[in-house]
Amino acid sequence: AAMSARHVFLPAYAVFLVGLLLWPLASPGALIHRDMVVVPHPSLSLSAFGCGDLPARNAPQDGVLALAGQLIDASFLARLLLLTAALLGAYGAVALARYVQAGTVGTAAAMTITIYNPFVVERLLQGHWSLVMAAWLLPGIAAWGFTGQWRLQVVALWLASLTPTGAITALIVGMCTTTRRWFLLCVGLLTCLPWLIPALLHPATSSPDGAWAFAPRAETHVGVVGSVAGLGGIWNSQAVPPSREAGFAMAGIALFCVLLVGAWRQAARRALRPLIVLAAAALGCLLISYIALPFTSWIVTHVPGAALWRDSQKLVMFVIPAYAALAASIQQRTVAAVAIALAFLQVPDAARVVTQITPIPADPAWSALAERAAGRDVFIPDSTTMVHDGSRLSIDPRTKALSTVENGELRVGGRVVDHSSQRYRDAQQAWANGDRAQLERLGIGIVVDNHNSIITETAAPPRRGARFALGVFLTVLWLAVPLVCLPWRFRQRGK
Repeated sequence: AAMSARHVFLPAYAVFLVGLLLWPLASPGALIHRDMVVVPHPSLSLSAFGCGDLPARNAPQDGVLALAGQLIDASFLARLLLLTAALLGAYGAVALARYVQAGTVGTAAAMTITIYNPFVVERLLQGHWSLVMAAWLLPGIAAWGFTGQWRLQVVALWLASLTPTGAITALIVGMCTTTRRWFLLCVGLLTCLPWLIPALLHPATSSPDGAWAFAPRAETHVGVVGSVAGLGGIWNSQAVPPSREAGFAMAGIALFCVLLVGAWRQAARRALRPLIVLAAAALGCLLISYIALPFTSWIVTHVPGAALWRDSQKLVMFVIPAYAALAASIQQRTVAAVAIALAFLQVPDAARVVTQITPIPADPAWSALAERAAGRDVFIPDSTTMVHDGSRLSIDPRTKALSTVENGELRVGGRVVDHSSQRYRDAQQAWANGDRAQLERLGIGIVVDNHNSIITETAAPPRRGARFALGVFLTVLWLAVPLVCLPWRFRQRGK
């Protein structure tokens, strides 16, 4: 009876946790909030495949959505991916709890810390939906590595690799826990190709202000150390739930102490050592990067690829599997229940603040313009990377719905973190000089004003050269990774 109650309670609890955070996505419409911009039918542009004017920060995510958008509403796929990652994440937390022989309450504590934590809530509010997917999947990647369920581990790693940071994080967690390191390394490298190859062809670095702008932020009463120890501390104060600013972040420090003390005996187990060492190393690197910001700034400015971690608070992701495992390791039911209560108390208003990500109706002008452009590049003079749509701030949706010449300039707190792309500056200069021939040489087919009215057209065709073919190939290769890797057979050890 106890086992059957457990089998009913844990799935129901998983649905409850996921529903608390994703319920607004049940509404129809486009997903538009800050960095999350998923229009119904994204353009098959060079930018979508990581080969455009800007670094390939959204590959293979945007390419997958653009390909899917040819057949279905891409925002539906994004919802499906989020829901799948959340449920698979909950299942992974259960697998991690089973690995440490946790009871029902310990398992529930592991699930709570995996699904419902400040990192996930703050990143959802920032619009980093694919990063949230990766964070949810990490405990499962660790658990299936420990238990040798490599197929589940590969699927989770593949889903997490929808974004470059997720790919690297998942691969490191997987490599720390699996016994099939060479195989997993090959799979991980395959999943990285859609952004790795464009990055090698066009190395990009950040401006010196990147590390300063994206440094972790102290939340009320806890400081930077307390914020990141409680899995919070995102750089953007606008993406922080009001409860965190009201002092509820202190519950994160209390939870940290409970995990440390309540699972002290279990923490010494060799089984969990890789996760604990990884979490300690990540927190150490994060705090060092914060203390030595001038050095961090130099690294992200001069070392190609380091800009991926200029938002150093993302290192908190490595802590989530360790916290979930430690929560599951707590033997006393009462202490495990306290851990659950503290996890909820860190962000008690999460279910309310996630209404910010409620979808909004797609603007018919996007599809009308896309039809008129017919794949040609669109230039919008004096455009900005971020736009206000009523009360909502987001990346300009037209950069996803159309093949645009992307500005790419990003300002955080008045500082220029990313400069505008060279092609955008050239187009702006040509437009100011009235040089239509130069616009055509730049591959621009249409010039549109900020009210979506076409100002002028040129004879430039859609850009469909070798870079476009490479981008499509790499995205299709990413989609094929499970088909390539899952039929693999390993000989049983010891036979």
